[in-house]
Amino acid sequence: MKTNLSTIGSAARRGFTLVELAVVIIIIGVLAAFAVPRFLDSVERSKSAEAFNDLSVVRAAQERYQVQQGTYADAVADLDIQMPTPKYFTVAAGFDPGTSGTGTIQDSSTITLTRVGASAGYGAYTVVFTDQGFDTDNSDIPDNTNPMLQ
Repeated sequence: MKTNLSTIGSAARRGFTLVELAVVIIIIGVLAAFAVPRFLDSVERSKSAEAFNDLSVVRAAQERYQVQQGTYADAVADLDIQMPTPKYFTVAAGFDPGTSGTGTIQDSSTITLTRVGASAGYGAYTVVFTDQGFDTDNSDIPDNTNPMLQ
């Protein structure tokens, strides 16, 4: 009986070598090193978008209140909205007088949301809305998670 050497070599080799496995693991590690930070930024950006959405709703309600009452509301509860409690932010108890106008609640208002917890390496940061909209000067949200800059 004649034995074919190519058949013996292919039958004896089953599985992967250690070098092949190491190369695959290195490739997966490099891909993960690029993908994971981008994914975490994306998750944080979606959480901060919640704050911007809530604050834009509050700002619109505050403007309606100002048109009806002639002054801005002192508290969110005075507005004509049902604002759910944000999952990732704490809301200031009420509105502070804004910096425009006379500096009283009658002609300007400010509300602040502060990030709770530290996600993806971001510490606590604040998002501030005034009667003029998003306050870039007093907000300290990181640029790569700010939905206004995307």
